[in-house]
Amino acid sequence: MDFNDTPEEAAYRAEVRAWLDKNAVRKENVPASEALPGRGDVLKASKAWQAKKADAGYACITWPKEWGGAGGTSIHNVIYSQEEANYAVPGGVFAIGLGMCIPTLMSWGPEEAKQRYVKPAVRGEEIWCQLFSEPAGGSDVAGLRTRAERDGDDWVINGQKVWTSGAHYSDFGIVVVRTDPAVPKHKGLTMFYIDMKSPGIEVRPIKQMSGGSEFNEVFFTNVRVKDSQRLGKVGEGWKVALTTLMNERLAVGGNQGNADVKELINLARVTDIDGEAAIGNGAVRERIADWYVQAQGLKFTRFRTLTALSKGQTPGPESSISKIIAAKKMQELG
Repeated sequence: MDFNDTPEEAAYRAEVRAWLDKNAVRKENVPASEALPGRGDVLKASKAWQAKKADAGYACITWPKEWGGAGGTSIHNVIYSQEEANYAVPGGVFAIGLGMCIPTLMSWGPEEAKQRYVKPAVRGEEIWCQLFSEPAGGSDVAGLRTRAERDGDDWVINGQKVWTSGAHYSDFGIVVVRTDPAVPKHKGLTMFYIDMKSPGIEVRPIKQMSGGSEFNEVFFTNVRVKDSQRLGKVGEGWKVALTTLMNERLAVGGNQGNADVKELINLARVTDIDGEAAIGNGAVRERIADWYVQAQGLKFTRFRTLTALSKGQTPGPESSISKIIAAKKMQELG
């Protein structure tokens, strides 16, 4: 594996870093005591930052220019993400829409839908959510019960989704529903894109123990959706959903759960256990050491992916490995 940028990659990294220096503040220069803004401020700031990135060619770098992207390579996208991570910039509210929903729309949607929705999403003008999980389904997406019945040129949706991130501030969403209950569960599904402000849609935020409400229950009561909003053929919703899920693996298999070991050491120095600094506790030091070893393993596994991207190759199963380990590390971090 390669640890260094090629000359072209190094030049692009320098260009990105120079732009970020002019338009953002490095994290180490942000006072630790600075209060976090409320949700409304975060949305406003996130949209403004996304528009600025789009204007500079740093939003959706790998997407075609005609869709608002930059026509760049995957390694360009990785380099930008690496550099942006060093700056205190708003983000997160577009991860699902641009990482999962819009790529699915681009793959399966009609041309008029792409013309209408892709560019506004790239610029952060509209936010999308993904409506897959259901109360009775758990991780079995194909076990869903939300149903859509044909009524002329419309479909009428009834049912419930849960754990929908960002539904309370999303403008649009993609939803997979059951359109034929008489066939095997994977064959009776169809996917649509919907307006989250449609009559009959009720969003109920779920209160988390942290005090936040990032997830939601979403109820559908006789929600009418045009057949022109269908993604893929009737009954091929599972095939379309796999496109979304593959993009999800790429979107969330990255740097999650990878806190810097220095942060953990500093935290242990200022946290007391029985009146003494936690850093003096052998068990604490052992946990931090374990964390460091796993973090390094993830780091070098990602380097394999980056090496493949840099050479124009298709990465192997590294992203799946990263997702499995990073998910556990996120739990440990909490």
